Amino acid sequence: MDNYLTLPGWVLAVFQSCLYIALAPLLVGWVRKVKARLQNRRGAPLFQAYRDLYKLLAKEARVAHTASPLFRAAPYIVFTATWMAAATVPLLVVDLPTAAIADIIVLVGLLALARVFLALAGMDVGTAFGGMGASREMLIGALAEPAMLMAVFTLAMTAHSTNLSSVIDYHLVDGFVLRPSYLFALGGLILVAVAESGRIPIDNPTTHLELTMIHEAMLLEYSGRHLALMEWSAQIKLLLYGTLIANVFFPWGIGRGFGAAALGLGLAAVLAKLAALGAVLAVGETVLAKMRLFRAPEFLNLALLLSLLGLLSHVILEVGA
Repeated sequence: MDNYLTLPGWVLAVFQSCLYIALAPLLVGWVRKVKARLQNRRGAPLFQAYRDLYKLLAKEARVAHTASPLFRAAPYIVFTATWMAAATVPLLVVDLPTAAIADIIVLVGLLALARVFLALAGMDVGTAFGGMGASREMLIGALAEPAMLMAVFTLAMTAHSTNLSSVIDYHLVDGFVLRPSYLFALGGLILVAVAESGRIPIDNPTTHLELTMIHEAMLLEYSGRHLALMEWSAQIKLLLYGTLIANVFFPWGIGRGFGAAALGLGLAAVLAKLAALGAVLAVGETVLAKMRLFRAPEFLNLALLLSLLGLLSHVILEVGA
């Protein structure tokens, strides 16, 4: 990677990071639109998520009198940590100045930081629902993180690096073959993405039923711009996992240079892959029902098992070769 410390590289790195913020509501709107069509409904406009964020940002943030400064700071910390985590995942090209920090360990650490402050904010005001949602969020995070690490480590062992940019670049140069170990890892990462993004069957982002909420239970006391930042963070997190699946397991189309053709191809490819993944998510949420909470550990244990099988099968194949 010889494009480090160049002005075009830094400009493109900033642009790619901002693109995560810009595209996150669009992916959510696309999923909602496909779900509505599958349910024979017209549904909200594709850009409704942008309008909702604009409406919330224009409103005054009301804070409970029992809230501490942590409650007020948490939305900004959660948003920044999630955005930084997304910036570590290559979106358009791999040869960027930020590639040095594009490590899976850094990614998991930033997501864990956002999760901790989200849980602390849920418990800060002292409501029962906030504490309930915080405990459930930490349970899911504790089970999802190991599965996610093992899934990506399966590909990292092939490239001999935990750097996401290096992993993608390795498979682009040497040719990407979807091995059986990769299929196990892909299955595990998809289950983790569903759970971490708060989607059906683990959670329902459109419900406000107190006994079934996880993510939404921690946001009940937020309003205005604070709520907008929390909702925006959740949308960025969904885009993060979609990009991770699309570009790490299906790296075709991502650019290896700063030319206009490479950038255009990279943008078109990632949009097409994200649209396909969004449609698959919409179909899954249409045909599946939300599972009971005590079955969530079983769901994530399956993700861990698939990721572990992928890692072990890769090790066995390497030893046998």
